[in-house]
Amino acid sequence: MNSKYFTSICAALHAGKEIMSVYKGSDFNVEFKADNSPLTLADKLAHLKIVEYLEPTGIPILSEEGKHLPHAERKTWTQFWLVDPLDGTKEFVKRNGEFTVNIALIEGGNPVFGVILVPVTGELYFGGTELGSYKITNTQSSDYERLDDLISASKKLPFQKTERPFTAVGSRSHLSPETQDVFDMLKDKHGDFDVISKGSSLKFCMIAEGIADIYPRLGPTMEWDTAAGHAIALGSGARTYRHDNGEPLTYNKENLLNPFFIVERNMSRV
Repeated sequence: MNSKYFTSICAALHAGKEIMSVYKGSDFNVEFKADNSPLTLADKLAHLKIVEYLEPTGIPILSEEGKHLPHAERKTWTQFWLVDPLDGTKEFVKRNGEFTVNIALIEGGNPVFGVILVPVTGELYFGGTELGSYKITNTQSSDYERLDDLISASKKLPFQKTERPFTAVGSRSHLSPETQDVFDMLKDKHGDFDVISKGSSLKFCMIAEGIADIYPRLGPTMEWDTAAGHAIALGSGARTYRHDNGEPLTYNKENLLNPFFIVERNMSRV
């Protein structure tokens, strides 16, 4: 299993190189998909590189930029890779650096391992319930031969909490009125309260690190947007649950749209 985890990390790192080759260019074209979400050459190149690395594992791949098989076929999968080759394409187009590569391994509908790479900074987050979760900065897959070596060079999440206000993190480009209502409620409850805006799956990373206490997402997301961050948050001791009934998010549903959800460091309900 560790070899599969390490393969997914290598896939993310090499996808990040593909993304940066486009990002550093003078200009790039932006297409729009049927749902009006942006698509660039970087999304496509990252998808191809990830598939190149993950296909030899023999585990099925469900990628945002790949072919989406009908649920009648997907529902037979006991495990699969769930991939967003470039999460935060809007942030990529804005050139603000807040975009990521997301790869998760799903077993029985649950995220067991996740990888998130921030291509611009070289920050790498990885982990899950089996291993715990970790962060390392400016790594290359060629620097390490095994997952154990990478873990030894990484810092375990969460980091030691420092004195700060109760902190929520929200979407930079998709803040809904419902989410704002939760922020207002939290401000009334905690008084000393702060909100940080971040793009892509970096919001999960902030929870995993312990920089933020809660991430309410009362707006649309897809399974590939959340699975890697969900796994890493779990490995750091955080919790991700549905806003409507408190049950954990699950994956490989017939409809790949997520319900509204909450990610938090403590176990109390909102």
